[in-house]
Amino acid sequence: MFAIKPTADNLELIARQAVEGFIIGLHKSPFHGFSVEFAEHRQYNPGDALRHIDWRVFGRSDKLFVKKYEEETNLRCCIMLDTSSSMQFPKEADRLSKLQYGCVAAASLLQLMKRQLDASSLALFDENIYYNSDCRSAPTHYRGLIQELARVFDFDSKNKTSNIAQAIHQIAEQIHRRSLVIVISDMIDDEDQMDALFDSLQHLRYNKHEVILFHILDKKQELEFHFENRPYEFVDMETGDRVKLQPAQMKEQYLKEIDLFRKRIENQCYQYGISRVETDLSEPVDKVLHSFLLKRNKMQ
Repeated sequence: MFAIKPTADNLELIARQAVEGFIIGLHKSPFHGFSVEFAEHRQYNPGDALRHIDWRVFGRSDKLFVKKYEEETNLRCCIMLDTSSSMQFPKEADRLSKLQYGCVAAASLLQLMKRQLDASSLALFDENIYYNSDCRSAPTHYRGLIQELARVFDFDSKNKTSNIAQAIHQIAEQIHRRSLVIVISDMIDDEDQMDALFDSLQHLRYNKHEVILFHILDKKQELEFHFENRPYEFVDMETGDRVKLQPAQMKEQYLKEIDLFRKRIENQCYQYGISRVETDLSEPVDKVLHSFLLKRNKMQ
């Protein structure tokens, strides 16, 4: 848990504290570069990473061989942050909004990439991608990305919809092949756009990118629909549409729909080999990252 509340002014300090806090528990880097070109096989030796074993050869010969490559590259990572109006929920002085939470997570991941001497880039989007940096590892580049995150930390844009699918398709076409793409979003989009969203995620995987989705939600209000049973006016932050009702009138139907929404995203991510990290706003950012990176570290 951070000792001080994250703000636009202390974002880099918070990111550094987060990484220093969880990097101690990592025995090796949780992220690796991608091999450029397959060269040959060699016999497996105890201690070799299991991910390099050629299981097809094992199936034919009943012998373990690992793949060797011509060149190993440093990691290239693109962090995509959704800044649409729904990400500005909740608007409460004592809590981080989804966008602020996402900014802290992105800054922490950039700090981790910087320490690993890996190249990173940042893409900010709502209806369109309006900021898309080069992918570099220079310290000045890193500081520039942190400044961009600080600039959007307190965004208060109204009726900015999200077109996640279009943004992901654009990134899939632009970035270097075999990169790590981290998407930070609440994944809130029109129902008729969900198929397009999954097509865009598949586009990333087809281009051989590794994809991690940090799915940010407010468990208490968005997943459990925890409201007092009194009249409320609910406002769609992306369209401005308003509806007055008592929560009890629609709670059962809402919970059913949100459960289907989550399961659909979870199933599609599993189908496409995408790592999905469901993130609750009530959980400290550093704790979520720590748990995820430790789990990832043990799987490699």
